[in-house]
Amino acid sequence: MTDDVAAARSAAEEKSLFSRPPVEPDATAAYGDDPDQVVDFFTPRGAGGPGGAAEVAGVAPLVVVLHGGAWRAPYDRRHISPFAGFLARRGFAVASVEYRRGAGEADGGDPVAGRWPCTFDDVAAALDALPELARRHLPGADPRRTVVTGHSAGGQLALWAAARHLLPADAPWRTDRPAPLRGVVALAPIADLAVADKLDVCGGAIRQLLGGDQGFAERQPYADPALLLPTGIATTVVQGRTDAEVPQAVAEAYADAAAKAGEVVGLTLLEDVGHFPLIDPAADACAVVAEEISQLAW
Repeated sequence: MTDDVAAARSAAEEKSLFSRPPVEPDATAAYGDDPDQVVDFFTPRGAGGPGGAAEVAGVAPLVVVLHGGAWRAPYDRRHISPFAGFLARRGFAVASVEYRRGAGEADGGDPVAGRWPCTFDDVAAALDALPELARRHLPGADPRRTVVTGHSAGGQLALWAAARHLLPADAPWRTDRPAPLRGVVALAPIADLAVADKLDVCGGAIRQLLGGDQGFAERQPYADPALLLPTGIATTVVQGRTDAEVPQAVAEAYADAAAKAGEVVGLTLLEDVGHFPLIDPAADACAVVAEEISQLAW
């Protein structure tokens, strides 16, 4: 496939995703005082699960969704709401987390990626608050069957959230035990920050997330999922082979790092699939993602 053809395909896939109107949640709750510290809840609909009856209280697996967008402010949870609605129609209870992203513009006028340490503060706080918030706003959810999923930058955050017990001892987000998760399904994740940085994924977003050259060296041990292994939590990475935004090499680097740490990470590679179909309900790849989540949740 030529570069022009690949670029045209990627643009068409992006247009398909972003042309979908946002899906309104059934409820929204705050986990902090900032306007971005909120979670959208989507109640389960349809049969779902091996035994059906996903709408019965405490039966539906809880899927925590972390959106992508290179940790940049223009991309919020609304663009992933069709995916959240799709999962709810599949019988999952869904919690879609918003978090603080980059503020202002970098050199060249592009939005800044990430906000250190706020982005990580928020993801940690949201995950810690979710059991109680879900109890109040998602009575159909079974918190014992929680799976975290995230797309692109959100995939990095999902893998990071599952590895907080491996953070350096002085990290404010460190936990004393693994999170009570059934698993993580990371979708085209920026899972190895060093490899992604070398490939200039998302136009320098990784350096911006960590605060420039000095910040990268100092903060990588606190943020890079590839350095936080083995987690002991079942993990699957779903990756399109023709992804021009986050290349397959990033996912493979993470899987290799896990193997070297003695952990097997599932790697599902989808032929003729780019970056955006993984969260586009109109794409076949999205059904594959739902099945991967189901395999861990049930």
